[in-house]
Amino acid sequence: MAGFRDDQKCPFPLQSIQDVVKLFRIELERGDEPNLALLSIVVGSIENMLTCNRYLSPRNETESDQNVKPNFPILELSTVEALYCKFESQIKGCVDVTQYRGNSYASRELVKKTSDIIWSSLTRSYCKDRAHLQTLYSYLTGEKNFGNKLDCFGVAFAVVAACQILGYSDVHLALSEDHAWVIFGKDGEETAEVTWHGKGNEDKRGQPVCGPTAQKSWLYLNGHPVKCNRHTEVAALVSGINPSISATADSKELATLQQKLLWLLYDQGDLKNYPMAIGNLGDLEEINPTPGRSSPIDLFHQAIFAAQTHYANHHVYPYTYLGGFFYRNGQYKDALEAWANAADVIRKYNYGREDEEIYKEFLEIANDLIPHLVKVVSNQAVEAPEKADSNCLHDPQCFAHLLRFYDGLCAWEEESSTPVLHIGWARPLVATISKFPAKTRSHVDIKISEEKEEKVDDEKNGSINRRHSHSRRDSLQKNDVKNEEDIVKTKVNGSTNVSDKKAGKMKKKLLKKISGDAEADSVHQAKTQGDGQDTEFLHSLVTNYDPSEAPHPNIAALAAACSDNILNPDYLLGSGEPFSSRSSSSPSSSGDCRDLLSSQSNGAPFPGLTVEAMLKADSPALLTQGDGNDELGTTTTEHISVTLSSQKMTGLKELLLTEKLNTSAIQLQLTAQSQVQIVKRGRHSSEFDFVTTGRTTKRSRRE
Repeated sequence: MAGFRDDQKCPFPLQSIQDVVKLFRIELERGDEPNLALLSIVVGSIENMLTCNRYLSPRNETESDQNVKPNFPILELSTVEALYCKFESQIKGCVDVTQYRGNSYASRELVKKTSDIIWSSLTRSYCKDRAHLQTLYSYLTGEKNFGNKLDCFGVAFAVVAACQILGYSDVHLALSEDHAWVIFGKDGEETAEVTWHGKGNEDKRGQPVCGPTAQKSWLYLNGHPVKCNRHTEVAALVSGINPSISATADSKELATLQQKLLWLLYDQGDLKNYPMAIGNLGDLEEINPTPGRSSPIDLFHQAIFAAQTHYANHHVYPYTYLGGFFYRNGQYKDALEAWANAADVIRKYNYGREDEEIYKEFLEIANDLIPHLVKVVSNQAVEAPEKADSNCLHDPQCFAHLLRFYDGLCAWEEESSTPVLHIGWARPLVATISKFPAKTRSHVDIKISEEKEEKVDDEKNGSINRRHSHSRRDSLQKNDVKNEEDIVKTKVNGSTNVSDKKAGKMKKKLLKKISGDAEADSVHQAKTQGDGQDTEFLHSLVTNYDPSEAPHPNIAALAAACSDNILNPDYLLGSGEPFSSRSSSSPSSSGDCRDLLSSQSNGAPFPGLTVEAMLKADSPALLTQGDGNDELGTTTTEHISVTLSSQKMTGLKELLLTEKLNTSAIQLQLTAQSQVQIVKRGRHSSEFDFVTTGRTTKRSRRE
């Protein structure tokens, strides 16, 4: 019926995971391209039967997926053939390929026509963020009263599968971390939107992905998407499988099928340039390890290497995969480093309202995961005080990772049309920073990037130039006043026909202005003379000082009486005289004073404190810190450097290192709107709303 070959029919009926893997292996190893429509129908049919049409008792809904009874469905060949013929007849019946045969490559008109066919057959009254809508099965099995359903990725995949049926092998998917479009033409140099992104039905079908829309946009990865071939498109189909049955239960069979199919693609080298698929495989291996296979952490590092090698480190999710793995396994320092690296990637973009998905990802990290991490570490320090010095709150490197994480978010916000950080971000940050002791924070050397330093220098030079311009303007104003005085004199002397009364008013006004300027000049001159006298006085003190000369008697008497008790403590408690007559000149008092100021180690209040230490201390907080090995052990003996580039975080440099944090100032600096570039422009007819979307191809979050 559908023209399936004998080797394609061989695995049917599909009764087990091994049968499905066998069908995929046949398609991937065949001489020509794998049949995308066939594989999408098979995957969608199995996913639908294992999730949407699977009944769970109320008891099972609260249990883990391990307690769900295995029940793999049987998929007959006739079912698959019927759905495939329906899709093939719909596409070929609506597209006259003879109109587009002028070139061996697909044209933009053909791609637009094909996407219009898919788009026009979708229902307009369903929620697009529902799960299990990414395959042709959900598109072809829509009920009569509800219509066909596809999500954002599903529409793009259906367009590519339709073009394959029409005989155009140059039309392929281009995938970002939250969007999909198509590339076509020779070497895939042409791009076209074929689907939407967001809640609205607005779309840009047929328009190229270029210009301001894609520039510095995370949604389009700034020109670094995954450009698929047929095998990578199969990997995208497999990576988009969603095993969730409900909010609390997953299909173990479907997750196992996805895991085995990803390993099949991995072994054939089809995932080497697809970081998100490798990350999905790492998540599955963490839940259900496969004996003899790579560990999850190795897979996550492979995903990062693929992003760095093939896409100039423009992908964020490989780092959040790794950070989530470390977080779930209690490796909090490594988790902070991975999240900081993810923020280093996002700083390459400008935030927009279409970036809602990655915004929620970072919001979860900043407001949920990191505060919970700090809470766990703090509780561990209370339960085991002997190990408190080794936790991440006493590690300057962890504090540096935290600063780098927020620096990336602030840089993401700069030059964007929409702000990122609000008070909901600032409060958890301040609470987290306050958990790091002042001594730990003092071991972090905050540096400003060279570009930011040059910008600060330019601003300083600009302020100096403005001051010079003000001084020149003042001198010009004085010259103008003088010229006006000459004019008034001329008018008063009768060279013009101005009346004496009017000339007198002008002269009084001008004399008042001149007297005010003269008064200001005299004050400035007196101030300058006063400063000069103070300088001469200090200089005379230094030159006339003789160390061998005895101090003045009044100074000695003042020093002897400086420790007298002014108020009697007993009087404050309700008895005795208000003032104490006890003097510090007693032997015990003078002895205590000598002990305090001795160069030897003092007594109980400040062990190890000497006069030299007090003189060398830069701040009172350093008086009780000793040599740096008393509290933190070896973790803080060396300073850690971190370079910040965002204007908000560089402005917090001094506030972050103070002994007592000024929480209000930090919150005010973080929530300032000065770094947001507000662009007011009218909406064009070609634009559509970018809001959040639900896609099964992006990574689903796990607790």
